[in-house]
Amino acid sequence: MAPTLTLKPGTSWADAWQRCLAVAPEAFIGDRVLNLWNGAWQADGRALPATSPVDGSRISGPPRLDAPTAQQAVRAALDQHRVWRHVPLPERRARVSATLDALTAHRELLALLLVWEIGKPWRLATADVDRAIDGVRWYVAGIEEMTEGRTPLEGPVSNIASWNYPMSVLVHAMLVQALAGNAVIAKAPTDGGVACLTLACALAAREGVPVTLVSGSGGELSEALVRSPEIGCVSFVGGRDTGARIATAVADLGKRHILEQEGLNTWGFWNYTDWSALSSVIPKLFDYGKQRCTAYPRFVVQRSAFDAFLAAYLPAVGSIRTGHPLAVEDPADPLPELDFGPLINAAKARELDDQVAGAIDRGAIPLHRGSLSDGRFLAGQDTGAYLPPVTLLNPPPSSPLFHAEPFGPVDTIVLVDTEAELLAAMNASNGALVASLSTDDPKTYERLAPQIRAFKVGRSKPRSRGDRDELFGGHGASWRGAFVGGELLVHAVTEGSAGESAPGNFPDYQLQP
Repeated sequence: MAPTLTLKPGTSWADAWQRCLAVAPEAFIGDRVLNLWNGAWQADGRALPATSPVDGSRISGPPRLDAPTAQQAVRAALDQHRVWRHVPLPERRARVSATLDALTAHRELLALLLVWEIGKPWRLATADVDRAIDGVRWYVAGIEEMTEGRTPLEGPVSNIASWNYPMSVLVHAMLVQALAGNAVIAKAPTDGGVACLTLACALAAREGVPVTLVSGSGGELSEALVRSPEIGCVSFVGGRDTGARIATAVADLGKRHILEQEGLNTWGFWNYTDWSALSSVIPKLFDYGKQRCTAYPRFVVQRSAFDAFLAAYLPAVGSIRTGHPLAVEDPADPLPELDFGPLINAAKARELDDQVAGAIDRGAIPLHRGSLSDGRFLAGQDTGAYLPPVTLLNPPPSSPLFHAEPFGPVDTIVLVDTEAELLAAMNASNGALVASLSTDDPKTYERLAPQIRAFKVGRSKPRSRGDRDELFGGHGASWRGAFVGGELLVHAVTEGSAGESAPGNFPDYQLQP
């Protein structure tokens, strides 16, 4: 009989919200968050209703601005930028460092907001906060050398990012951009994370860091946040459709840009025998339900080794732990160790469920289907946003699961008989951010890996975005504009010598670092 679970005391949304009101009363009023622009918190915009993916309960939604107000915010950010770019580096460093100290002091509140807003289990939520803080501290320590001989941009950096990593991707980028001498603008993701970002920006604004945070429809705010002449650089993380529209706009305007887009990251197996090593990795690949740009949803397996692959894979995927991220048996228990909780919303769970059903109808073979009955849930809670792991063999080419990243806990397997088929299947999406190839022979890896169109290729181990001085980019349609990571992130948002060509994927050239 499953144990009766209860919400851990002190972790409810109401508890988190009251703490936000106490910590940053200037940014949280009543039951809504405010927009931050022109150096002040503004009670404007139309607050949308929102629900937590954790249990479907009501939480605060983004206060959506209209296009004219967003344009005012951009102009005000330019005024801030013109002052901030002349602030001496030691003062910028001191203000960003003070912000990091404040973020550290409120680490657990920021993480709790991530749990409720985007469904991250506690372990992953705290890691998201910690990676942001630790990563920016690394830049603070080395910023003098990275900015030597360089100047800030002529206008602020506009950040449009997806909801899945508000701290370690978006806040991290914003603080490094500010450290380099730029005012920064961020559009809060529509699907989740606005309260966490509001708190982080409130702590930064108190220290005098020129931060603008606005909410609104991407389509309605695009003219202001992408095409405005005041914008010095556009930094985007998200899907290919939106990224392609932004890429067209910035190309037309000749605007500096960093556009990280999705790709179908694949893991290939060819003449490989160390299957016990794979078994230990599979659960880690399901972190956050594969809702990340460096997840591996596709396995390309040599047909003659398929039985060995399944013997390693199926027990591992069957061990995946999911459920309510804040549910405990005893109030004194630590929060549960889960691989993932809910997807970002119930609509996404239904979409993937429909895609799986459609793929099976057209010939895909279901190899594994988890069950929510094995998860850890509160009695009677809404589980509409939860989807257990699913594994399909040979998804049909007509299915979205064949060629696109599912952004959820759905694995697909393709069998191949030749090296040419292996490479074709691993390159199914015209470029990816990461890939891996497992083979016992080092020479085989050295020969095949350069033919895999991914920015990072691991040998028998997964690759990730990386931190600090590790470079990051993408091949093909997975990335447009400047590459980042290490000093390249600073160089992407500063001006160097005349005629400098930044490493990246651009309309008229591609340059590897």
